[in-house]
Amino acid sequence: MAKNDLHASSQHDLEVESKTSTLMVHLLELRKLLIFCAISIVIGFVAGFYLLCPMVMDFIIHPIEGRGITIIYTAVSEALTTQFKVSLVIGIVLASPFIVWRLWRFLKPALYENEIRLVRGLFILALFLFLLGIVFCYRYVYNLAIDFFLVAGENLATPMLSIDKYVNFLFSFLLPFGIVFELPVALYIAAHMGWVKYEQLAKGRKYVFFGIFVLAAILTPPDIVSQIMLGVPMYVLYEVGVQVVHFTKPKRKEAT
Repeated sequence: MAKNDLHASSQHDLEVESKTSTLMVHLLELRKLLIFCAISIVIGFVAGFYLLCPMVMDFIIHPIEGRGITIIYTAVSEALTTQFKVSLVIGIVLASPFIVWRLWRFLKPALYENEIRLVRGLFILALFLFLLGIVFCYRYVYNLAIDFFLVAGENLATPMLSIDKYVNFLFSFLLPFGIVFELPVALYIAAHMGWVKYEQLAKGRKYVFFGIFVLAAILTPPDIVSQIMLGVPMYVLYEVGVQVVHFTKPKRKEAT
């Protein structure tokens, strides 16, 4: 009996040691991943600052300069720090393919074959929707919002916009649209995991409609034009997501 107990204890210790060793391996791989991401962003930042920043800055300020408005800076370091900010965004964009590749290498061994196909498809769709949201905002919403603000203030003062505040305004406009366009993907994942059902989403339309426009008011600058231009696509995307959920089988049902 004592030998059996000793054998069971030794086996348990080996299992604990094996799990600890596996955990340490994963933590070391995660550490390497984070270091790789940081280095990639730094390299992208440097490349963006010296090679692409002037061209990107010209593109950013074109909507304002095209309207005959002067871009100024009000602090000694404002122009440089704004270029750093833009270069950081450029660096993240340049580094993102390498980061995604490295992250995929980290996650892929833990996935089954069907999960690999699903993740690949969702990633491509999510990237497409994010870029679509950015392009939609810049092409159709952003210029309308600029015109709205300029018309609202044309009889009050002469517009001379600070470069830092203008860039912050641009980013605060584009990013929410890119995120919001991910709504169908988010609803699909929630339905696939069994967290939401079609009936729940269909019954809650009026509450979602109200919540969407409250969220649009929070995410966008305080003007009715940008809030409507974000709220309407959000609700359309919600309805698309509801239909996606309607044809999505929960994961737990597939396992039975």
